[in-house]
Amino acid sequence: MDILWSPWRFQYVKSAKTAKECVFCDVQRRDDEAAMILFRGRENFILMNLFPYTTGHLMIVPYAHLAMFAEAPKSATDEMIDLAKWCQHILQEIYRPHGFNLGMNLGEAAGAGIADHFHLHILPRWFGDTNFMTVIGETRVQPEDLKITYRKLKEQFEKQVKSQE
Repeated sequence: MDILWSPWRFQYVKSAKTAKECVFCDVQRRDDEAAMILFRGRENFILMNLFPYTTGHLMIVPYAHLAMFAEAPKSATDEMIDLAKWCQHILQEIYRPHGFNLGMNLGEAAGAGIADHFHLHILPRWFGDTNFMTVIGETRVQPEDLKITYRKLKEQFEKQVKSQE
């Protein structure tokens, strides 16, 4: 079996475990731009991952502090999936990725960095996005500054919300 190490994630996991309050419960009370929140739905919000695997790595997080997907009400999980479809559409429009990963790590044993508050990851993927820098050099190369990514995506989310009004 091959093992893929991701040491750049340690800072993220360490900060999440030492926080006094759940990072997702805290961030949902912050200013959207400071927290990199792109959209607030009825039961979930969409935000950028501050430690992204790829440019455009988004997360959909329920407002309710729940550890397990199975504990969430149907209305919250239905909205989450609808928001995931919307995120995929917007990411495709702006970044033209070759594919996507959508996923959840439920529980510490499953690799959840924030195990007490489930969330859905949406990652745009490109051929070659895990190159020698990531695998050999243990360095993740992000081709775009997070603030630039945020502005591009926020503008598109707002444009689409306005067009539906």
